[in-house]
Amino acid sequence: MASVDPVSLEVFRHRLSSVPETMGAALERSALSPNIRERRDFSCALFTPEGDLVAQAAHIPVHLGAMPAAVRAALTQGPLAPGDVVVLNDPFLGGTHLPDITMVSPVYEGPTLVGYLASRAHHADVGGMAPGSMPLSTEIYQEGMIIPPLKLREGGRLNEALLALICRNVRTPDERRADLLAQIAAHDVGAARLGEIARRTGIAALLAHAQALLDYAERFTRQVIAALPDGQYAFADYLDDDGQDPTPLPIRVTVTIAGDTLTADFTGSAPECLGCLNAVEAVTCSAVYYVVRCLTGETPPANAGAFRPIRVIAPPGTIVNARPPRAVAGGNVETSQRIVDVLLGALAQAAPDRIPAAGQGTMNNVALGGVVHGQPFAYYETIGGGMGASPQGDGLSGVHVHMSNTRNTPVEALEHVLPVRIRRYALRWGSGGAGRFRGGDGMVREYEFLVPTTVTLLTERRRFAPYGLQGGQPGARGENWLIRDGGETPLPGKVTLRLQPGDRLRIATPGGGGWGPPAGSA
Repeated sequence: MASVDPVSLEVFRHRLSSVPETMGAALERSALSPNIRERRDFSCALFTPEGDLVAQAAHIPVHLGAMPAAVRAALTQGPLAPGDVVVLNDPFLGGTHLPDITMVSPVYEGPTLVGYLASRAHHADVGGMAPGSMPLSTEIYQEGMIIPPLKLREGGRLNEALLALICRNVRTPDERRADLLAQIAAHDVGAARLGEIARRTGIAALLAHAQALLDYAERFTRQVIAALPDGQYAFADYLDDDGQDPTPLPIRVTVTIAGDTLTADFTGSAPECLGCLNAVEAVTCSAVYYVVRCLTGETPPANAGAFRPIRVIAPPGTIVNARPPRAVAGGNVETSQRIVDVLLGALAQAAPDRIPAAGQGTMNNVALGGVVHGQPFAYYETIGGGMGASPQGDGLSGVHVHMSNTRNTPVEALEHVLPVRIRRYALRWGSGGAGRFRGGDGMVREYEFLVPTTVTLLTERRRFAPYGLQGGQPGARGENWLIRDGGETPLPGKVTLRLQPGDRLRIATPGGGGWGPPAGSA
């Protein structure tokens, strides 16, 4: 058996991490859409031959924690052979929401399977009832094309019929085809890199160190959990509404620390809703894994071993474990953020000197599309906001927080490819909550539309402000405004608009909560 020691383990940790990092670089450089190329709304990861996550690049947290379920779903296609690539986006079979298209492929060195590669990229349009495929839907069939696990490439041969079927069901087929082929290319780059490592180190050493990395992450995570005081810690927070019914939607959690294990029980959370804020179980698990990862810091590898001490109880039929055919477009982007907020609120009772106040708690989703010069266009982006303050200092301003980790789309890039003009893009000064340490400020982004455009907003924290902790004040709530003919009209957090040339849309994102009592407070 191959020898494993602390030095070799650290070397292999970085060797294996280089595989998804190389994949990500290839995908970013070869994709066509601004959402993937500029915003980097994608994730890549490496799995063992048994299907355990062993290495991931620092991409999108909500993608990475949920991808193990997608790999398991892909393996239902039977043993995957060299050159095979499985594609899927079904949220109830390992996906998150339909725009996130996942690919899974095996890597062989000679006759030996040495691992699986996975990528997940948010495609700006996959069909459905509204451009951008983030509609205010009431069932999943309205959200776009559902792709069960299917082989997009088999034995190295592209399934042109399946690719044509996908492209025929979206508004921007050329862009979709290019982005899908870019994902396949990223898998080929990752396979070459992993094969190189296997040849250089030997297959036995590669597989032994992969298992050792899983065990190391488990030991480290157990030590971190064991350092927390045993007990039960409960917290609740609310989603504003689901876009169909104005009733707030509670998310409740009880976190139980027992020795070196952590259980997150979401019993008591809202039942499945009519709108699109339902989260599938994989998304809920992803949010829990992310929060525990924040507790452990960057020292241990982020892999499946770190998940072993964690148990998630998400009752079926609730907003944190929806069943088909519920609408789920917003569960991935908005409900996941509130799940993080309630988990941090609970853990703040166990570790008050380590947990930050609530961040903006939303991704401020903007999906839009129309026709220009006879050609359809579609686009999707999220907007940063305030990060919650922590015991260590002020929160950052104008950043993506928690389950989102994308970049900003540069104004120049957006205006180059879309009939849209950005009139204002600035920090929203003073929107962070006051405290000993102040929450980060949100942002203001104002769009002017140059052609008739359909826009869907899917935003949160317009009603319930991001909470402060330990005496800190809440951050400012977000605001959405329509500017037309010189007048300004407030908009709800979730709305679909048909805009005309000259109309403007202003999004003011929430600030983060403050931490600790403000100076001079009683």
